[in-house]
Amino acid sequence: MLDDVLQLLERLAPPRLAAGWDNTGLLLEGDRPVRRILVTIDLTEPVCAEAVEHDVDLVVAYHPPIFRGLKSLTRADGIGRSLLTLARRGVHVYSPHTALDAVPGGMNDWLLQAFPVRQAVPIEPDRDEPRAGVGRVATIEARPAEALLGSIRSHLGLTHLRVAGPLDRTVERVAVCPGSGGSVFSGLRDVDLLLTGEMSHHDVLAWVARGTVVVLTEHTNTERGYLPQLAADLAAGVDGTQVRVATSDRDPLTVF
Repeated sequence: MLDDVLQLLERLAPPRLAAGWDNTGLLLEGDRPVRRILVTIDLTEPVCAEAVEHDVDLVVAYHPPIFRGLKSLTRADGIGRSLLTLARRGVHVYSPHTALDAVPGGMNDWLLQAFPVRQAVPIEPDRDEPRAGVGRVATIEARPAEALLGSIRSHLGLTHLRVAGPLDRTVERVAVCPGSGGSVFSGLRDVDLLLTGEMSHHDVLAWVARGTVVVLTEHTNTERGYLPQLAADLAAGVDGTQVRVATSDRDPLTVF
């Protein structure tokens, strides 16, 4: 059963599309047959507790909980405690991360649904599959920038956005990138609006100086709304599998 789910995950987010710096795939191999799956953005301790409470067999964590390499695995930090808890219970952990971003119909294309898109292409197309790749740049039905903010909030399920730049300008060309898009956007020209989770202060200033509108949501708020689609795809792909989206997974930053 694990092999069936792994094959499905690799179809949904082909590992070859992941960035070279990323760490995707099966990161923790347990010994359970997979009947119950929990999908989340981050494997935090509350998410780990939720996995234990619901006796899940596989955690699909979009962000890889093992990323820079572990020199030790102890209970001294949250990720160590979570991985040890899951390992002792025989739970598997898988991360699709940038492979899920890049695939056609994946997180980049979902993020673009906030706009009235006419045509879209990857910012950095995959060599073998031009419809796949890093980020998306799109032409849209012309709208004033301010008129687009409501649809962005609605699509992402947010109450607020951080915005810089001239909101009265007409937007016909947009670029999106889940998470942190500063480096992905760096080679673009003639873009009216950028949507991503976070960007450096100086990158924002540089784009605003060009007359571009920058819309920031906080990192994971460009990603979390895709999880129900991922859960539905997993549930449909393997008969008898129960898939839930973690209710304890949330952005660590709160507005007061």
